Amino acid sequence: MCQIKNVELINIIKMFKQIIVSFALAATGSLLVSGQEHMKSLNPDYFDKDVPVGVDFYKHVNHGWQKAHPLTPEHARYGQFNILNDSSELRVKNIVLNLGSTNPQPGTIAQKVWTIYSQAMDSVRRNAEGYAPIVADLRRIENTKHEEMTDLFYWMHGNYASPFFGAGPMEDLADSKVYAMYVSGGGMGLGDRDYYLLDDARNKKVREAYQKLIVSQLKNAGYKNKDANRVMKNVMKIETALADSAWTREQSRNIPAMYNPYTLADLQKTYPSVDWKSFFPKTMEIDAPNRVIVTEPSAVSQAMNLMASLTDREIKDYYIWKYVSQAAPYLSDAFSNASFEFNKVYSGVQQQRPRWKRALGATEGSLGEAIGQLYVEKYFPESSKQYMVGLVENLRTALGKHIISLPWMTPETKLNAIKKLMAFKVKIGYPDKWKDYSSMEVDPKLSYYENMHNVSMWHQRDIYSKWGKPVDKTEWGMTPQTVNAYYSPLANEIVFPAAILQAPFFDPEASDAENYGGIGVVIGHEMSHGFDDQGRNFDAEGNMTDWWTPEDAAAFNELTKGLVAQFDAVEVLPGLHANGQYTLGENIGDQGGLRVAYTAFMDSQKAKGVDVKSDSAKIDGYTPEQVFYMNYANLWAGNIRDEEIRSLTTGDVHSLGVNRVNVTLRNIAPFLEAFSIKEGDPMYRPAEERVIIW
Repeated sequence: MCQIKNVELINIIKMFKQIIVSFALAATGSLLVSGQEHMKSLNPDYFDKDVPVGVDFYKHVNHGWQKAHPLTPEHARYGQFNILNDSSELRVKNIVLNLGSTNPQPGTIAQKVWTIYSQAMDSVRRNAEGYAPIVADLRRIENTKHEEMTDLFYWMHGNYASPFFGAGPMEDLADSKVYAMYVSGGGMGLGDRDYYLLDDARNKKVREAYQKLIVSQLKNAGYKNKDANRVMKNVMKIETALADSAWTREQSRNIPAMYNPYTLADLQKTYPSVDWKSFFPKTMEIDAPNRVIVTEPSAVSQAMNLMASLTDREIKDYYIWKYVSQAAPYLSDAFSNASFEFNKVYSGVQQQRPRWKRALGATEGSLGEAIGQLYVEKYFPESSKQYMVGLVENLRTALGKHIISLPWMTPETKLNAIKKLMAFKVKIGYPDKWKDYSSMEVDPKLSYYENMHNVSMWHQRDIYSKWGKPVDKTEWGMTPQTVNAYYSPLANEIVFPAAILQAPFFDPEASDAENYGGIGVVIGHEMSHGFDDQGRNFDAEGNMTDWWTPEDAAAFNELTKGLVAQFDAVEVLPGLHANGQYTLGENIGDQGGLRVAYTAFMDSQKAKGVDVKSDSAKIDGYTPEQVFYMNYANLWAGNIRDEEIRSLTTGDVHSLGVNRVNVTLRNIAPFLEAFSIKEGDPMYRPAEERVIIW
């Protein structure tokens, strides 16, 4: 069997070499020629010559940018992504305002978009209504009799929130062509367990702010101070108990451990506080599934314990907060102001986002693809998509070369890795099929909250309607106007929305060095996610399958330990270290993206006959290799508040921008060589300490 596998690998390598040739030739005519005289995405005026490259590469490239873009009171952090977001927001705002100027007819997309946006902007009406839109529902919760508590539980889960735990359909991790039903832990307003359980100054401060938020919002909803404080205490009691059994951030990265299938009978036996046979019809309007996957058994068990032991009063108070919390963004300014006071503590932001930006966010959340369709028609040229197609294939080829040459991986596993790589699906710009919003009802006569609730119910029904049907692989997880990209392991696909295809990521007038160091690295990053600590658990079809030999799995895990240790060692604030384990996937993506994009870039220059070492290839006096790395560093230019650093270190799977640059690049030999970084320089890492995975 091993010989057969090796023969198959040899054949794939031969085929891959053919692909390499064809892609390189194709790229010659479709990509821009390197060696342009001036940088387009980079601004050399921002480079800080007083900070040597070998001391702090991030600061050398970005210090001038940081000084030119100081934080405003509105932002907890501000960087290149924010600039592009601002650009995308202004474009979307113009689209929405244009729709409003057309006197849209009832039932049209234009009318639905305009109604949501204009109601979100109409603070006069919302302030006059106060908490009136939620009075009836709050009374229903308060007036529920003991024998009706189960129905109240179903009503909450089906309409407004997910108290105690979450449930819903998603692709089956083991068979991504079909949907499975999942039950997961949840129910914590602060999201992460550490906010409830750790007693350091930071977490105590956030907890205190959260308690104040609960009391303020309940008083805004008409409750007396005494009752609001009672609700707060019961909420903290329940959510702290849920946190105590919730998985840690590190545990949540173990995908196989989260796959715990139960028959309906076993589910009922193991988690008896819910009548599961009734739960699904009552909350999702579907028949109870024969099989359910529990992702966090300890958290769900704790939810069952609480549901069985709490008093009706305690449960009602918990429901009241869950209800008010989800309604707050769509009520009067008193509610949004209270939320902002909490956010000041949580993230350090000093000023609320302008009302139009908040209104735009709600509108995009409601009808994102409808707006995206108009965005693409106006702002996304087909030429950008075609450029991306060629770039992606160059990156695919480069990653294949890396996999084939890996010294730590056996041929058997390489074969499976190449198969997965070749099966990558690519989505660029916008979906081939747009979402149909015709059945969504938005009525200007209703309150803003009522309309947003109806929109939420429409989206929920849309999700539940997929149950029992094959998975639609054409769907997108982001709208075209989103400045981001993603890899989906269940679809084995990489997705690049239209809005990210702007400088400094992509500029049709920029050099290849800038574009490969920008969007090229992004492409490589997303591809590398297919082989990170989570993505590696899925095969070419998007199914959770162990396609690794035990030896290769052990080698991979050993390498990742080194990368984890590098980031763990970074002190992001006095006494606070980065979390290398929690950010491992993204750190693998960054390293893989850089290495693969660099290989693809060098291959493209060779195919074009460009000598990157020649003076004629220099760009503003820098070599193409230097420009490649500088543009990567420029992607992460930004300023950030200490509070946001603490928040992101606690809850974000991405490393801070400075570490995505400095820590990652210290492992990469071509970077060190490009800038002649030598032993003794802070940016230098000895060869024996460098960690290279992909």
